[in-house]
Amino acid sequence: MTTSTPIDDRLATLTTWDADWSGLRVVVTGIGVSGFAIADTLAELGADIVVVDGADTEQNRAKADTLRIVGVREVRLGAQHVQTLPDVGGAPAELVVTSQGWRPDQPLLVAAGQAEIPVWGEVELAWRVRERSGRRTADWLCITGTNGKTTTVGMVESMLLAAGQRAIACGNVGMPLLDAIRDPEGFDTLAIELASFQLHWTHHMEPAASVVLNVAEDHVDWHGSFDAYWADKAKIYENTRLACIFNEQQELTMRMVEQADVQEGCRAVSFSTQTPGLSSLGVVDDLLVDRAFLDERRHQALELGSLQDLGPIAPQHLVANALAAAALVRAIGVSPEAVRDGLRAYRPGDHRIQLVARAEDVMWINDSKATNPHAADASLSAFKDVIWIAGGLPKGVTYDELVQSHRDRLRAVVLIGADSSELAGALRRHAPDLPVLGPGVGETGSGLTDGHQAMELAVRAADSVARSGDVVLMAPAAASMDQFTSYADRGTAFIHAVARLMDSKGLGS
Repeated sequence: MTTSTPIDDRLATLTTWDADWSGLRVVVTGIGVSGFAIADTLAELGADIVVVDGADTEQNRAKADTLRIVGVREVRLGAQHVQTLPDVGGAPAELVVTSQGWRPDQPLLVAAGQAEIPVWGEVELAWRVRERSGRRTADWLCITGTNGKTTTVGMVESMLLAAGQRAIACGNVGMPLLDAIRDPEGFDTLAIELASFQLHWTHHMEPAASVVLNVAEDHVDWHGSFDAYWADKAKIYENTRLACIFNEQQELTMRMVEQADVQEGCRAVSFSTQTPGLSSLGVVDDLLVDRAFLDERRHQALELGSLQDLGPIAPQHLVANALAAAALVRAIGVSPEAVRDGLRAYRPGDHRIQLVARAEDVMWINDSKATNPHAADASLSAFKDVIWIAGGLPKGVTYDELVQSHRDRLRAVVLIGADSSELAGALRRHAPDLPVLGPGVGETGSGLTDGHQAMELAVRAADSVARSGDVVLMAPAAASMDQFTSYADRGTAFIHAVARLMDSKGLGS
């Protein structure tokens, strides 16, 4: 029989901003964007806080100075401070709130578990302080998936704004969730992107509507297995109030909904890039339609927009993202007209199916955000006659299925990445006659740590084999941190390398 402790009883009462958080002894792990927001919020609430981070850098020291000014007791920087769980003010910690990047097997977090000290993430804290007297309490529309999260959350935000709501995209993209919660005016609705890392540390959340866009092998190195990754993604559906949205073309997401413990009256609503059935959103004659959120859904469908509303390039995965976004906002009563207007107003961010140049009848496409095989699969599916620039940090995934699926549309592959051995091996096994070029070719890869130099070489190699009608697609199917600071840095390197190539040919970009 499990009995509650005094700290369990106290934490159970901390469900609003106005609860008594004063003096609560908290260790905050990490001083990055989310860790800083966590510590800043807890200081405002009156908690007693120690922040730890393994990196003793000039930037982190500046953040530490700011946190001390706002009332954080202590900030400890350096690798020696993240191996054990510190006391707070000479007494044991009562709570750990962790930044999302910290793995469950990190020694400090393991020590917290062994000491039976609860561990929350930023999302858990944000949910508990979302209600505050004198401010509106926003609905939460929550989005996760292996790929497409940022696009979908941006579309949701655009649709909500078109409906006249005060809304913002936040969470794993844009504004930190806790900063949105603390906004002085408050919001009507939050469009929240949630990564599997964030969901792992979330225990109580009640979205108005939620969606898992898709799920495929990714971040196995962090979660330990695909099953653990799947289970953390599935947590987004727990306690959903109005609608659990799932991908009809991927059974794994439907299974998540079937197993979720949702609130009474919550509906299961699907989306598909094909003709929709009952309680589904889909596509009919190039129109996006809704057969879920209308009274006469057995016999009618509502038009929400057209494929042309999505812009000049509308690959299947972009259509799926638009339908998922539409389902989320329709669940809270947003009109079809606002869905259409939001799609027309939406401007996708850089590095996702981004047309960089079109010259000599060759398109150059930047999809640096394709950081895993599932994302690269969607990107490759949108084109034929592809010169594929790929490679990087694989994160424990394999490439055999991806290469098998797309070898017939590939004309050549240009490898980047400090170690491209996994992708190179798959190419040898399943496309042995395919030309493989670039700075990543070798026993393991280029060994280059200068990604900008590697990208320059890769773009020149792609140009050497490109011919009229080809698409040069930079969709790495891997993370970027082996040669770049981020996927955005990698995408920017591609854009600049292509621009220099165009200038050298007198073509402009």
